[in-house]
Amino acid sequence: MSTNNPLGGLGGSSNPRLQGASLLQLQFPQSLAVYDEYAAAQKAVDFLSDKEFPVQNCMIVGTDLKQVERITGRLTTNKVGLGGALSGLWLGIFIGILFTIFDSNSGFLTIVTTALFGVVFGIVWALVGYAATRGQRDFSSVRVVVATRYEVLVEHKLLARAQELLAQLPGGRPNPFA
Repeated sequence: MSTNNPLGGLGGSSNPRLQGASLLQLQFPQSLAVYDEYAAAQKAVDFLSDKEFPVQNCMIVGTDLKQVERITGRLTTNKVGLGGALSGLWLGIFIGILFTIFDSNSGFLTIVTTALFGVVFGIVWALVGYAATRGQRDFSSVRVVVATRYEVLVEHKLLARAQELLAQLPGGRPNPFA
């Protein structure tokens, strides 16, 4: 039996994998409130829970996604080479340990040798990759996708009750269509 769920998927299935996916779905979700911060949406659901509302019929959905990239520094040939050397070192040590585990003739010298090969490989690989960018990205950064709004959804049959309870929340409740 499929449901008309705007969030997609199937509901009420005997398949365990589909049952797990149905945990992230409501049959006919309605917007209860929209918040600018996740903490405010969480506070609203927590308030409903404190009032013994069946919060298993609620969901918080992050909307209006945006990617934020924080620039952490300038890339130089030396920094790229050092990063490659460290990555290669870990890879070489890992491979050396695997050799010593599965080959009784291997020992500490094998780990040192594979670590050195790893360092050389890491430096070369990192510098070739850096040269391939031709200076178009001479900086390092960290990226994250964040929601700019958080919407609290509730099953349609419980919307009126949830609205009444949420109206009692100190500080009021935001406009659900904001």
